[in-house]
Amino acid sequence: MNSSAKASPWWTPSVHADRRPFLIGRNAIQAALRGFFAREDFIEVDTAVLQVSPGNEAHLHAFATEALTTDGQKAPFYLHTSPEFACKKLLTAGEERISCFAHVYRNRERGPLHHPEFTMLEWYRAGESYESLMMDCVRILALAAETVKTGKLAYRGGESDPFAGPERISVAEAFQRHAGIDLLASVAADGSTDRDHLAAETKRVGMRVADDDGWADLFSRVLVEKIEPHLGFGRITILDEYPVSEAALARPSARDARVAERFELYACGVELANGFGELTNAAEQRRRFEIEMAEKARVYGETYPIDEDFLAALSLMPEASGIALGFDRLVMLATGASRIDQVLWAPVAEYGR
Repeated sequence: MNSSAKASPWWTPSVHADRRPFLIGRNAIQAALRGFFAREDFIEVDTAVLQVSPGNEAHLHAFATEALTTDGQKAPFYLHTSPEFACKKLLTAGEERISCFAHVYRNRERGPLHHPEFTMLEWYRAGESYESLMMDCVRILALAAETVKTGKLAYRGGESDPFAGPERISVAEAFQRHAGIDLLASVAADGSTDRDHLAAETKRVGMRVADDDGWADLFSRVLVEKIEPHLGFGRITILDEYPVSEAALARPSARDARVAERFELYACGVELANGFGELTNAAEQRRRFEIEMAEKARVYGETYPIDEDFLAALSLMPEASGIALGFDRLVMLATGASRIDQVLWAPVAEYGR
């Protein structure tokens, strides 16, 4: 086959026939998870896609659009990158357990594990610890596997047993074990970070360091290159206690103020979920958003507005825990699909086609 030839469209009958088992598995898993949340007394909610802010994380990129008022004036809007802000407003409104299957949109993302439009499963528990979310994750992965009658999660030759007890490891422990770096030696008691210290450690273990790399850049590089390739093989991994500077929406840990109540869930080296003990201090949240947007301006030359309505609601929100899980990725690993577009009923068109 000519290497320049384009693949057949997803709607070609033969292509669809190959994808259909994955898609039927997707529907079965989604139905099973809806049943799980119903049994746990969750209310399923549906949130607006159009938002005044798509989120304020430095390295997330949104799709921008405009709304026209009745008199023809233009108002900027964005397609949300997560239903998080809306879900937290619902917690403020009085809901206590909510779940949401949301189509979300992220620009500059396309590959085997990334798609510009995908499904995020988020759920929140008011008045409950973030450890409760970890237990939810264990049950959900086992349920997904049971639903499609498999005993393993699999991706690119790697396997993970969703029925085995999870490994729970802190980020600091993972950096020491897999990279030989004492990460918290570069984090002060108030959460501030020492870029030069981490740069020296990164160089010491043979990794590249650029002059304009910040602490966060180095953290991410070590995480991606040295840590993630070891997570979630044999059994799932819960990577816990991120440094506070890497947990803009999570509250600090009561055990160690240098780290936050944030964890990520991994299977077969693939990140599946990101959970928090939610930050409810609106002033601190504003400060963190401003730091994130300053970094976005430095790296990409743009920023997104802060949702003032969200901060107003946050100041009244009860203590809660919340999590976002990449539903399509879970389906991939449970059904054995190798690319995210195989588990999407109608993928977004390739750019330029």
